[in-house]
Amino acid sequence: MNFLGSHGRRARCLLAAWALLSAGAALGAGKPAAEPPPAPPPLLLDGGRRLEYRRSFSSEREVKSKRSFWSKLVDFAIGAPEIHRMVRPFEVVTDSQGRILVTDPGALLVHIFDFGRQKYRKLEGSGKEAFKSPIGIAVDGEDNIYVSDSELGKIFVFDKRGKFRRYIGSVKDEGIFKRPTGLAIDAAARRLYITDTLRDAVYIAALDGTILGHFGKRGDGDGEFNYPTEVVIRNDELVVVDAMNFRVQIFDKEGKFRGKFGRVGAAMGQMFRAKGLAVDSEGDLYVAEAFRDSVQVFNRSGELLYYFGQRGTGAGEFQLPAGVYIDRQDTVYVVDSFNRRVQVFQYFPAGAKSANGGMR
Repeated sequence: MNFLGSHGRRARCLLAAWALLSAGAALGAGKPAAEPPPAPPPLLLDGGRRLEYRRSFSSEREVKSKRSFWSKLVDFAIGAPEIHRMVRPFEVVTDSQGRILVTDPGALLVHIFDFGRQKYRKLEGSGKEAFKSPIGIAVDGEDNIYVSDSELGKIFVFDKRGKFRRYIGSVKDEGIFKRPTGLAIDAAARRLYITDTLRDAVYIAALDGTILGHFGKRGDGDGEFNYPTEVVIRNDELVVVDAMNFRVQIFDKEGKFRGKFGRVGAAMGQMFRAKGLAVDSEGDLYVAEAFRDSVQVFNRSGELLYYFGQRGTGAGEFQLPAGVYIDRQDTVYVVDSFNRRVQVFQYFPAGAKSANGGMR
């Protein structure tokens, strides 16, 4: 008769697991740790400017501290916890708490990476409705989270703790948008800008969801669109990726046309599959070009300043880059969609301190 019962069986499993893990650790003790892939050299630019590669991340595991031997032992005996990984990430943004939020239509959720507190969480929709295609993301001045679902045709709004608050664009189950994609928030004016790709328009809404107006229509003239996707605010301007017109258009915040740049082509400085859009502290625009697996940087006049990235899986290389976001410290986040990760770079404007603390 077995007097140890279930507790005894569990203890034996843990002891066996301890022996196996200890043996594995002993066998691998003499092996050198695998070298991380080499980082690309810093990109040196005119006027002492500089772009440096920092790191990449792709899963919940990288947020949390190194697991203890005891945790590994328990995982071995009863099974490791599920690790959430990026599947097809699309857009990225950060909030005032330093958290990094990534939409992932492949996984049908939003990843929230909190490296400072070593925490991870996910958003999967409201209590009654799951995401079907979470694409765009933005946060307001109170760190409320706005997520566009291009298939459901509406915006999900959550508070900073991830609690669902309301929808924007759905009135008595009747949708206002056909395919909402890009989002941008003017925190001071408490306005939300939404690109509706299938309506060829940009909508302006109050943060409470009230639709204030819209601008744009199908066409290739000034102020007209052919599948607008991303939108970003640059000082007093709205900048919109006009995807199938292969250009970027610039408006004031009421939708009045101000300018445009870009033309179709596969060469650097041209656009073929323009995706993400961001602006740095100097007002230069970063456009992810999925066809060339790179990020192109344009000045205020639409002239190509430089680009970074090439096709590949190494550090600083991309496969189908999608979203781009730049925070107030000029940290550049690029969603490397097909490589299932986000890559992080640091831009140093003219006169800024470099990584070693010196001036350039």
